[in-house]
Amino acid sequence: MPRVRTRVSRDGTAAAPHVLALIPAHNEAERIAAAIAALHRQELPPHQVVVVADNCADGTVEIARANGATVIASRDNRHKKAGALNQALGRLLAGLDDTDLVLVQDADTVLRPSFLAGAIAAMDHSVGAVGGIFYGEQGGGLLGALQRIEFHRYAREIARRDYRADVLTGTATLFRARTLREVRRARRAGLIGGGTSYYSLASLTEDDEITKAVRTLGYRTVSPPGCGVVTEVMTSLPKLWHQRLRWQRGALENLRDYGWTRVTAPYIVRQTFMGLSVLFLALYLLFTGWMLARGKPEFTPFWIAVGLVFAAEKVVTAHGAGWKSQLLAGTLAVELAYDMFQHAVYLRSLWDMARRGEEHWRAT
Repeated sequence: MPRVRTRVSRDGTAAAPHVLALIPAHNEAERIAAAIAALHRQELPPHQVVVVADNCADGTVEIARANGATVIASRDNRHKKAGALNQALGRLLAGLDDTDLVLVQDADTVLRPSFLAGAIAAMDHSVGAVGGIFYGEQGGGLLGALQRIEFHRYAREIARRDYRADVLTGTATLFRARTLREVRRARRAGLIGGGTSYYSLASLTEDDEITKAVRTLGYRTVSPPGCGVVTEVMTSLPKLWHQRLRWQRGALENLRDYGWTRVTAPYIVRQTFMGLSVLFLALYLLFTGWMLARGKPEFTPFWIAVGLVFAAEKVVTAHGAGWKSQLLAGTLAVELAYDMFQHAVYLRSLWDMARRGEEHWRAT
């Protein structure tokens, strides 16, 4: 692999950092071309695009090469995405300076043209990595619409937090090469767990874990405006269930492994509030059912007003997803069912952790 060097302007000064894009892919023949094309359309394109083919049995490799990407294959990898990335970074980081940048993105994700320019602009000395703000692709019926609403609300939350990234999303994240090296050194020194390489092999959610690793090292993580990406939505309940179970279980296990620290404290508080929301919704539904069973439902002006405010909040926060999504959010009932699905995922994750049941990776 050729050594990566800094771009130099005519006057001999550095014009922009060098960017290496890594796309781990397992049987992504249907989507890899779109992911690569979006990188070529960047306002500030990467200098090299490398597809890390992990046990591919379809046409991923041939399509990637046909679209201008360099392809390297993982070797005897049994650790899915994290293992493939560790192998690739082990080979490629040797040719990078500390100030060079590494973009890691999913093969089912399309970056908006402003992504890299916005991420590079946000990469000051205090920032260790820049994550994307993800939106759901079109399609998927009712389930797809609910995920798009959910993703738009998450984007609103990021903006309200002054674009702080609580998770360096696996859809697309830009790292400094130096930060990745520091993460590996910290693992080898026993300062953080997860093995001895860049990405943790002990976590179901390597993106959530590496966020905590980067922040534990003292860096900020951000998701600035302009760093939008469009990613796949799950089109069936079984796929969504396995995806969210992996996300939730991984998040809880990462917190357990890191323990209570200044970095993990806000995450632990949020998970606690998630548990309380599960409890309160269950109590509300039980109380409502009890009132209906007695045949004496009571409608007071106060609680009607509370319900209207709740409905208005749902509609307003779904604004970015389009008017059809706002109408869907205004019904309340459909989103209530979706919330109950999420709560079931949370409870199942807690149950599996309590039983120390092993969660197996499933393709989604």
